[in-house]
Amino acid sequence: MTAVRQDLPEGRYGRSADERADRKLKIVGAVLGAALLAMTAWFGYDYITGQRISAELIKFDTVSDSEVKVHLEVRKDPEATGTCTLRSLAEDGGEVGRRDVRVDAPGKDRVDEIYTVRTTARATSTELTGCTAEAGSTR
Repeated sequence: MTAVRQDLPEGRYGRSADERADRKLKIVGAVLGAALLAMTAWFGYDYITGQRISAELIKFDTVSDSEVKVHLEVRKDPEATGTCTLRSLAEDGGEVGRRDVRVDAPGKDRVDEIYTVRTTARATSTELTGCTAEAGSTR
């Protein structure tokens, strides 16, 4: 029985078109991957350094059917001022209270306060929807 050779003799005909295409795809993939990684790092850095005011809702306590006490910790640049929005929700998920709290403690980089949110019905949860710095506050 004669053996049928599947491959071409090595080195006789040069590189195949598939090998060249694979090499080009690897190079293009590496360049695009590096560009995506650099873009993600840039956006992450810009997002973190662009935050002049950030806050964390530590806890909340539903005092009555019309009032919630919220413990809020705000971290900011010492001269930054802005507003944080708190929102209270009922058991069915509907909004029953909202309050914008002003954050302006000159010279302080951390503000730890308890705020009262008035509600129209009993709140079962309260959330911090976000904080925004004023346009004139320093970076």
